[in-house]
Amino acid sequence: MRKFLAFSFLYLFCISSFAQEELPLYEVYDYTPDIRYEDVEKRYNKLNLTIDIAFNDRVNAFVNYFTVRDRDYTREMLKRKEIYFPIFEKYLKEYDLPQELKYLPIIEAGLNPKAVSGPRAVGLWQFMAPTARERGLRIDWYIDERMDPEKSTEAACKYIKWLYGVFKDWKLTLAAYNSGIGNVKRAIRRSGYKNDFWKVYRYLPRETRSYVPQFAAIVYAMEYADVHNIYTTESLYPIDFDVVETNQFVYLKAFAEESGIPLETLNQLNPEIRKGAIPAHAKNFKLKIPKSHKSAFSKNQTQILAKAESGKAEFEKIARNMPGSTFGKEKIVYRVRRGDVLGTIARKHKVRLRDLKSWNKIRGSMIRVGQRLNIYIGPDFYETNRVKLVNQPIPDSKTHVVQPGDTLWDISRMYKGLSIGKLRELNGIKGNAIKPGMRLKIG
Repeated sequence: MRKFLAFSFLYLFCISSFAQEELPLYEVYDYTPDIRYEDVEKRYNKLNLTIDIAFNDRVNAFVNYFTVRDRDYTREMLKRKEIYFPIFEKYLKEYDLPQELKYLPIIEAGLNPKAVSGPRAVGLWQFMAPTARERGLRIDWYIDERMDPEKSTEAACKYIKWLYGVFKDWKLTLAAYNSGIGNVKRAIRRSGYKNDFWKVYRYLPRETRSYVPQFAAIVYAMEYADVHNIYTTESLYPIDFDVVETNQFVYLKAFAEESGIPLETLNQLNPEIRKGAIPAHAKNFKLKIPKSHKSAFSKNQTQILAKAESGKAEFEKIARNMPGSTFGKEKIVYRVRRGDVLGTIARKHKVRLRDLKSWNKIRGSMIRVGQRLNIYIGPDFYETNRVKLVNQPIPDSKTHVVQPGDTLWDISRMYKGLSIGKLRELNGIKGNAIKPGMRLKIG
């Protein structure tokens, strides 16, 4: 009886604490059920998937990963799925593809439309640029439709349907989606022209060997999350939107300020806009805005769009100073000579070292004689506006108000005897983060 009373008191205390702190239940009591292999296999087989990946030890290992080792990942996917699954389901139905393919962007990109991989695959469906362009997606400095959930999903459906037409097998289709059609055909040839995923398994790239079992496991984990005590109390839902068609330059920051629509909301609705602006040459661009703001926008459309267009000068300043930016610059190719180092090459061409590295995908500082480096040169903001701000005397106020697009490097160039190190020391800055409006000591 004492034990029961003690437990009851502890239970009431915990419930009271939960109520005060308003914590989601899963954060307080996230136990992991111990479920047998046989039970997992039985449930998996009940799914009756069109993509018939047999349950085996490899699939089970990934089930264990998603339901035990990284439950938080599965929980986050449950949280995001309501935003994207309706889009996936619509196009999968339109192209007569298996509905379980809606789980593929979980493996590919964690349901993040702005995801970028090491090899530069982009978006929910992780398209490489050549494949995306072949499927009709636009990619340029301003816009990357691989990040548009609707357009990229339709392109992915077209591509997957084409791959299935080549292999006539869903497992091989998934393998080709991951590693490319050439790698799968090569694996089939090396296996003695076997036409089954598990029979060509050993000849596939290592990542692809895991890809198909991983896909099967995430389908199971999402379908049976509740059985494994994985829940979310914070589901995200899509924003109801309407479309504004524009044929002019639109700076999103100015558009947001004038319309009263939060910039974060505009970015969320329009992830394909890469640099915060729509170019004038993007004819009939369909900008999504919250439906709740459509009426107010319609009343003030002329004023809002005029403000958005007038922000072009501010945008161009920021664009020129973005890390790795090529905006408004001319490309030259420099051939590395004996004795060259990256720092001296950057100074010689009046570009930032980090930009030089970014343009040439250099991580460290190693270069070799004869190597060709892409360098983008051209007037920076100050030169464009014919304002001679480089190496001017430090003003009497000994302060500098940070402008949009300013970096520590830019500010250090503006005043005689000022280095980035001294700027950091004077202002107690450890990294490089500064914001417009900050007042920095410069002397």
